[in-house]
Amino acid sequence: MTKVNSRMPQFLALAAGAAAVAMTLTACGGSDHSASSTQTSSVTDLFLPPGGESVTACPTAPPVEGVAAEWTLKGATGSIAVTGSTDTTAPSVVVSGPFKVSQTQVHTLHAGQGRAVADNATVSVCYMGVNGRDGSVFDSSYQRGKPVDFGLDRVVPGFQKAIAGQKIGSTVAVAMVPADGYPQGQPAAGILPGDTLVFAIKILNASR
Repeated sequence: MTKVNSRMPQFLALAAGAAAVAMTLTACGGSDHSASSTQTSSVTDLFLPPGGESVTACPTAPPVEGVAAEWTLKGATGSIAVTGSTDTTAPSVVVSGPFKVSQTQVHTLHAGQGRAVADNATVSVCYMGVNGRDGSVFDSSYQRGKPVDFGLDRVVPGFQKAIAGQKIGSTVAVAMVPADGYPQGQPAAGILPGDTLVFAIKILNASR
């Protein structure tokens, strides 16, 4: 079996943990896009984008300054302005805070042309997570330059709500209430109880 090389940060995982996600993906054949010569046909079928080429990197260049936000949202307190990623630049999430929402909000920044993502799909995404309390980026696959693969049944509810039903190729943003993220906080990521979290996500692919 091909070993899973992509890293899913533990803060995204539910109680089952990131190790369970890795085991699940390994059982499916893995997702090592960089070792294309050793991929089986099942792996190629799992993560083959609509264009026919596997995506192996997330853009690391900073967003262009002065570009108008694609989503602005006023919360119960504070506000956010989000611009999605492009083929060459990472997304931007600007927080005027502390930002809090009273219910989880999902917004499609750009609709993709692929098939819709199933509720329990295994997906490959680029994402950036921002804490609404202070505007800090607590994790970003854009900074690492590599997509992350995981099952939607293994992540916090707000992340699943943001992706399920969207089309492959879409860029989306979600502002999630603590109950859909980490009601008790997540110290390893600097998340405190009651923090609203904001994610900017690019859906690269999903299992059928």
